[in-house]
Amino acid sequence: MGHSRAEKAESRERILDVAARQIRQSGLDSLSIAEIMKAANLTHGGFYGHFPSRAALVAAALERALDRGEAAFVAARIPDAPVTVKSIVNGYLSPAHRDDTRDGCAIAALSGDVGRAEDDEIRTQMARQLEKSFKDMAKAMGSGPKAEAAAVTAWCAMVGAMSLSRVFRGTGRSDEILRAVRQSILDLDAAVGDGE
Repeated sequence: MGHSRAEKAESRERILDVAARQIRQSGLDSLSIAEIMKAANLTHGGFYGHFPSRAALVAAALERALDRGEAAFVAARIPDAPVTVKSIVNGYLSPAHRDDTRDGCAIAALSGDVGRAEDDEIRTQMARQLEKSFKDMAKAMGSGPKAEAAAVTAWCAMVGAMSLSRVFRGTGRSDEILRAVRQSILDLDAAVGDGE
């Protein structure tokens, strides 16, 4: 790779990192090409050398946000420890995750925006990540139809709890929401394990 190609690739990565943080923190509609390019220390005019349109940047930024959120979630786990419902729930429904709106879960931050998006590709990107999350949770719950249904329920509860706990951030209610949903999902897992 030549020097200019390497620089271009590095610039694209900076743009994507800045844009992914921006949309997680402020939503898809907040993405401003001028602000993103300035934050990435690049000229506004150089944008089209990296992306054909703002829509292409939004799609790429969402993909980056989803990937980075998943990577952070995996990195937070104890190495070589089995993935359990408890480890998933404790990692996701933590105060640290709640307070990290810039680098936290893109699903909790952006599901409302993505659900309203006209772009099918954006919805497909998030749907793929959700399906993977459902599958991982179902596997931790023991697999099978009951585990699959419980996994969908658990993720819906966790994403909702994360969103609502952020509304109450800085109050006891916020922690209460995280604790209540964490316990509900652990109870759901126990019920699935008992064959209920």
